[in-house]
Amino acid sequence: MALRFSTALRNAVIGTVGMAGALSTGIIEIYTGAQPASADDPVAGTLLGRVTLNGAAFTPGTATNGLTFAAAANGTVAKSATNWQFTGLANGSAGWFRFKANAVDAGALSTTHVRLDGSIATSGGDMTIGNINVTTGAPNTVDQFVLTYPAQ
Repeated sequence: MALRFSTALRNAVIGTVGMAGALSTGIIEIYTGAQPASADDPVAGTLLGRVTLNGAAFTPGTATNGLTFAAAANGTVAKSATNWQFTGLANGSAGWFRFKANAVDAGALSTTHVRLDGSIATSGGDMTIGNINVTTGAPNTVDQFVLTYPAQ
């Protein structure tokens, strides 16, 4: 699978905000099944969990427990040295993620919501988590999350 940027995220990257700024203090939602063709598309699959700082409660529009990034270097930005965690909301196999900006976003078709979709794996995915087999009530962590902006 490939990372897919929403129209709003592409506008943020090319504009003055930047990708890490546009996604800063947002959350990641993890779903079963196949990744949609575009990050503008509605979500598909079963919601397995919401990744936040320490797996704590999150309210859109507030920075509390939103995810942050380390400083960018060499065209790459990674998750900060904090604990990105979620608790399983349902049983299932993680297939893809949607990183959503810190705003109310119900996951419907949109070209105005900042989103980044990608694949999940225990190694080699766009995002690496401890276990792709999610169980209701069980904690899980994001082990690696790195975004690289290509030189060409």
